[in-house]
Amino acid sequence: MKKLLVATAVVSLLAAGSAFAAGNTGCGLGTMIFKDSGQTTLIQVLAVTTNGTFGNQTFGITSGTSDCAQPAKVVRSERLNEFVQANMDDLARDIAAGNGETLSTVAELMGVPAADRDGFNRTLQGHFSEIFPAPGVEYAHVVDTIVRVSSQG
Repeated sequence: MKKLLVATAVVSLLAAGSAFAAGNTGCGLGTMIFKDSGQTTLIQVLAVTTNGTFGNQTFGITSGTSDCAQPAKVVRSERLNEFVQANMDDLARDIAAGNGETLSTVAELMGVPAADRDGFNRTLQGHFSEIFPAPGVEYAHVVDTIVRVSSQG
């Protein structure tokens, strides 16, 4: 019985430390359940413990559920992955040419300002053989390489 009490106390202290470090309880099931209960230390500990016990905070952040907002960068990245996967052949042609509709869409999805698009296009064109090293290249390689070379140039 003492071991259970000590374990509960340790878990509560760790959870309380997490709540104070973050300034609040973040998002997740615990946050939703205790949302209108005030922000006392006990309520924060209960919310954080519930979030941790059910492990739903990480899922909520990645899926945008449980009162969690997906970071814009994650959403943009998902859209970029989907677009590149669906348009590999057209994108290869556009990068080789240094312009085109699919290349413009990639730049837009990556948040490249309009004033920087010509430089972005030239950079990708100059790294075409890295981006598309062989027929049948995986879209993940294409996206990763585009992100890497565009951030260098």
